[in-house]
Amino acid sequence: MVKAVAKKFLGLFWGVVVFVLFLDQLTKWLIAAFHPEWQWGALHVHLVTNTGAGFGILPGWTLILTIISFLVALAVLFFYPKIEKEKMPQILFAIFLGGVLGNGLDRLFLGFVRDFIDFSFWPAFNVADAALTVAVVGLVWWYEKK
Repeated sequence: MVKAVAKKFLGLFWGVVVFVLFLDQLTKWLIAAFHPEWQWGALHVHLVTNTGAGFGILPGWTLILTIISFLVALAVLFFYPKIEKEKMPQILFAIFLGGVLGNGLDRLFLGFVRDFIDFSFWPAFNVADAALTVAVVGLVWWYEKK
């Protein structure tokens, strides 16, 4: 019975990781391929490249940030057995891993991260960045209430 529960959560975990990674890479590919310049009020959709980290900090640190991304991904995988076998932490850690891998792959293969969601009063971001933010806030909330 324990193995069946663990297997169920493993499928959920990897399903969410793949979904987030696919959505991130698909949206980045579409933006890079078609170069839209869409404006809806404060929202501007256009391609922005970032060789640094979130909010544009650490510009040019691509190699170090790539290494950190994959070390973080490996840490999540290494500690996966310790993640509670409950839906919320499984989903949140999976969203986190999908976001880490999405930006990590950009850095590894392109040398920069592709951002495209720009509210002009906030630094441009992408699906992976949004996933990371949702996951971290969700994990803080989850473990704070425990």
